[in-house]
Amino acid sequence: MASGIFAILDDIAALMDDVAVASKIATKKTAAILGDDLAVNAEKATGFVSSRELPVLWAITKGSTLNKIIIVPIVLLLNIYFPDFIKYILILGGFYLAYEGVEKIIEMIFHRNEKSNVEELEDIDESKAEQNKIKAAVTTDFILSIEIVIIALGTVLDKPLAVQIGTVSLIALLATVGVYGIVALIVRMDDFGYRLIKKSNGEGFLTSLGKGLVKGLPFVIKVLGYVGTVALLMVSGGIFDHNIEAIHHWLPNLNVTVKQIILAIIAGILVVLLVKVFQSLYKVVARK
Repeated sequence: MASGIFAILDDIAALMDDVAVASKIATKKTAAILGDDLAVNAEKATGFVSSRELPVLWAITKGSTLNKIIIVPIVLLLNIYFPDFIKYILILGGFYLAYEGVEKIIEMIFHRNEKSNVEELEDIDESKAEQNKIKAAVTTDFILSIEIVIIALGTVLDKPLAVQIGTVSLIALLATVGVYGIVALIVRMDDFGYRLIKKSNGEGFLTSLGKGLVKGLPFVIKVLGYVGTVALLMVSGGIFDHNIEAIHHWLPNLNVTVKQIILAIIAGILVVLLVKVFQSLYKVVARK
């Protein structure tokens, strides 16, 4: 009886060791996409009043956790029964990310014209605007999570199913806890700065550091906005480049990053135009 228990424990230990080794490899493979995920979600989790930052971030984190709970088993089952279907899901997700990225570029270009309308909308219903931003953040997280989970799974396809499940689940947990933990630190950077200033009575190195954190937050948020937009385009273009054979061999001498961004912008413009057409048709039908 005792030997049987020890044998089970030994098997569990061996499994955990295999998962740990595989997770290190998967983490390296997903490092770039996790960085993109951080930039995108940090940008989406900011822009709220101080008292709402953490509640909004918590709502997004819960949505992200639910995304992983849904995605991990579905991806594992698809890999077993319909492995080719994963590619089509990735490509559809790539179009969505391209659309988001191009739409953000359009907003940046025409920011002055849009700003007053956005502010007026938020004044009318701030709660609704907050919920819309949370929904958009969770939706984007869903697409990025699919990419992260599939890349992680790709590193352990030759391993037993138990190792696949353990590795993918661990990477999914890291993608949620790690990313949103860092985002939480970023959005509360100014509060930490104010505490340093208060603690040092407005003098010395801690005060200078505190003031630097307070003044630096708007700059960090602005930079993350730009980085997040570029990240969306890079992830989207990467999906097209890696999963569509004809595109993969297109312009072989062009820098890979530039090529992927160009692909994403082209795809995003097409989707934006398609959305505008459908919106126009919907308005025409609604009037009748």
